[in-house]
Parts: sequence; C-alpha cells; structure tokens
Amino acid sequence: MSDPRTTPSIFTRGAVDLSALRPAAPAKPAAPSRPAAPEATPAAGVPGTVPGVNPETVIDVTEADFQAVLERSLTTPVLLDFWADWCDPCKKLSPVLERLAAEYGGAWILGKVNVDLNPRLAQVFRVQGIPQVTAVIGGQPVEGFSGVLPEAQIRQYIDAVLKAAGVDVATPEDPRLDAADDALMTGDLDEAEAAYRKILAESPADAAAESGLAQVELHRRISGVDPSSALAKAAADRDDVAAQRLAADIEVLSGQAPDAYARLIALIKRTAGDDREAVRKHLLSLFLVAGPEDPAVAGARRALASALF
Repeated sequence: MSDPRTTPSIFTRGAVDLSALRPAAPAKPAAPSRPAAPEATPAAGVPGTVPGVNPETVIDVTEADFQAVLERSLTTPVLLDFWADWCDPCKKLSPVLERLAAEYGGAWILGKVNVDLNPRLAQVFRVQGIPQVTAVIGGQPVEGFSGVLPEAQIRQYIDAVLKAAGVDVATPEDPRLDAADDALMTGDLDEAEAAYRKILAESPADAAAESGLAQVELHRRISGVDPSSALAKAAADRDDVAAQRLAADIEVLSGQAPDAYARLIALIKRTAGDDREAVRKHLLSLFLVAGPEDPAVAGARRALASALF
C-alpha cells in the first residue's frame, strides 16, 4: 500500500477548498443522518455521535460541524464514509468500516457523511459515486477509494493512513488468519490451505498467509514419515537429494531450522542442474515457513547467495 500523501488520488485534479465549509457565523446544524437515541448524550467535543457505538470511534458528520472534524484530524486521522440510505453498496461497506473503527480502538475516527443531507460536503470532496471513503490527516484530505473493497484491502488502506499520520499502533489480529491457523493446528490441512489461499487471493503479499501455506505443504511432506529413519537415511547418503530434503523438513519442524538450512546449502554446493534447482526451491519454501524477518533466514539467504554465485 502506497503512502496516501504521495500517491496520485482524486485530489490531484485540483486543490480542495475546505474553507467553504467554515461558516462566518454559527449555522443551524443539519439534520442528523441517523436518529439519535433519546437517552444518548454526545461526548464533549464529539459531533454527532452514532448511537450504539463507541463515540470515540464513529461519528456522524454534517456541514455545520465539519470544522470540528478538521480540528479533530489534527491529532487523530479521520476517515470520511460518504453514503446514503438508498445506496445498497453503502450498506455493505459501512458495517465493515464501523467494526474496524472499533477494532482499532480509537487510533482513527470514522466520520459518516450522508450525501443527501450534506450536499456541500459531497461537492467539496468531489464525490462522484458512493460509497466513497476519504481520509483527512492534519486538516487535509488524502487519497481515498470508491466502491466496496475486500476487508483485507480496507485494512491495508487504514494501515497506510495511520502510517502517513505517524500513528504507531499494533495491527489488530486478522480473524481470517486466526481461522486458518486454527485449522492448521488441528491438522485439517485441506481447510487450512483453502483459508490461506483465500487470503492470498485478496492480499497477495500477506507474509503470514504465505508462511501458513508453506507450513501446510511442509506438514504434508512429512505425513507418515518416521523421523528417526529419515534422518538416518540422510546421514548414510549425503548426496541423496530426496533424503536430504526430507531430513531438512524434519529439522525445521523439530526447531532446528538453522541446521536444515545449512544441510540444504551444503547440498546445493555439491549438486548441479535440476537437482540443484530442486534443492534451492525447497530451501526457499522453508524460508517461507519461518517468515522474512527471522534472523536465521537472513543469514541463510546470504549463505545461499554465496553458494550459488
């Protein structure tokens, strides 16, 4: 995900004049986009809080109180969700945004803008179709998106906005990964594989899903294998490519990944042609199991490069 402050967006067509939304005199507030609960009292300084949700995470935004929203964005990123009652796609996107706003615990604010009740806001933000989501950081609008995106892409967008705003927060757990990991832990490899592949279809660069899928393949390779016999066979013939690869798999699952990497790198030095390429690919698959940030992987990659070149 690119930095929203530097990526071309809908705002590159010209400057967005937000000053038009700063009335010279107090204006009568527009009707709220949702009926307020009789007992609900908006939190101090929070315009149009939405009933039933944390007032610090989701608010209703109107033209009359937009200045307060701009001021709020000076300290906390605000994501504006432009929607309308008649918009069916909006009914799919808005609940996801509201849930994520609560999940991130106030790291960013979701501002709900009913375009029918706030046409000037829709005009200023050049809303050509809804739903449209636009972030405001430090009082200035940045890159947004239109339409309904997969949740994984929405999360990536939110994380990019937070990074652009200098907000350092822990990324919430992804329930899709939790479900896939649970399937892997219980030995349901088919379900785990399907879950990891679904995540990768939506987020091709998801390192956790790549690692999970590599673990599924690793468990399948050693299914029904006797570890002691496999290691003994590899020790008896150092140039048996299949035996060495299987031994490396067992070492990784036994918590001896550095030994597995060293085993295969040594084999690469002794092989050539198709055998060498097969061992190299096998080693890369084991790197995926550990993940790119594992220090042992970093060292093994350097050793692999030296062995190849």
